[in-house]
Amino acid sequence: MSSTEVLIIVLVVLAVLVVAGLAWYFSRRRQLQQRFGPEYDRAVEERAGRLAAEKELREREARRAELQLRELSPEARERFTARWQEIQAQFVDDPENSLGSADELITELMAERGYPTGDYDERVSHLSVDHARTLGNYREAHEISERNRRGEATTEQLRRAVLGYRNLFGDLLGETSPRRGDERAVDVDESPRRVEERVVEVDESSGRAGEHDLDAEGRPRRTVDADDVYPSGRDTTDR
Repeated sequence: MSSTEVLIIVLVVLAVLVVAGLAWYFSRRRQLQQRFGPEYDRAVEERAGRLAAEKELREREARRAELQLRELSPEARERFTARWQEIQAQFVDDPENSLGSADELITELMAERGYPTGDYDERVSHLSVDHARTLGNYREAHEISERNRRGEATTEQLRRAVLGYRNLFGDLLGETSPRRGDERAVDVDESPRRVEERVVEVDESSGRAGEHDLDAEGRPRRTVDADDVYPSGRDTTDR
């Protein structure tokens, strides 16, 4: 075999290795993008580059792999669900303090699942690996909660924060689809701070709201479906 042939073979092998390496690299990048979703873009922006961001995300995966996570027992699931229902009721009369309750419940649920519950940044880092889909909701809820502690949050922001906590809560609880057990609506008074809970009875045969959907004068009430506060993934506001 001539030296030229040997050189050609070496170059071909090197080319194959380079192509294989690039294919693996971009495959790994796609895996990170799919797993972390918006968190991938956020990491790229914060680290000012893809290489540094991907290194950080891979380190998060490594730390996550060391955790001994566990599924909730049926008893624990019922207990946490009941706690969340209490927070829903609390939001009706005391939306400001309900945010603190929701944040504490998320932390307790994380601990029950086996996640470290150190500072906020640590919690976000661990959650980003398996719960990137709802992590943005949690970030926004936490930011609003901080503004609420300073007395700067509006009623609409409080509502969005509870929605955000609820999304992550359901994700950690292991729900594959939004629960429909909260088929309630609340009357919205002219004052946004006055929200009263009410049950809407629905005639299943016609899909029309029952008598409790009318006010004292027989006019349709202006209602907000409970899923607007405790999300179902769609807007069901009645007019």
